[in-house]
Amino acid sequence: MIVRARTAAGIVPLLALCACGGSKDPPPGKPLDCRMRGAARFEPICTVERTSAPDGAVLVVRAPDGGFRRLLVVQDGRGVIAADGAEPVGVRPGGPRHIEVTAGDMNYRLPAAVRP
Repeated sequence: MIVRARTAAGIVPLLALCACGGSKDPPPGKPLDCRMRGAARFEPICTVERTSAPDGAVLVVRAPDGGFRRLLVVQDGRGVIAADGAEPVGVRPGGPRHIEVTAGDMNYRLPAAVRP
């Protein structure tokens, strides 16, 4: 069951992620586990770029097909929310060291500290 980001309590991200760029070559940066539509499992094929904005840290998660999502890191226990007003993201604990974020047909595993 996926909990909408606005109701997912107890998630405090420790998102210390590297920056990445974009081109025809694979983007540099820290690999990020994601699962693309139709994939059976998570793989470290996405990357993430972290920038600062007036509302807080913004993560741009890039998929190998060129798609991307902008996520705003929030400090109120939800973890992340959609940064661009796009469809809401789903957030759920994925283990003691990460959260699973669903945005459209993509699923991402973001490093985070999950409170019990």
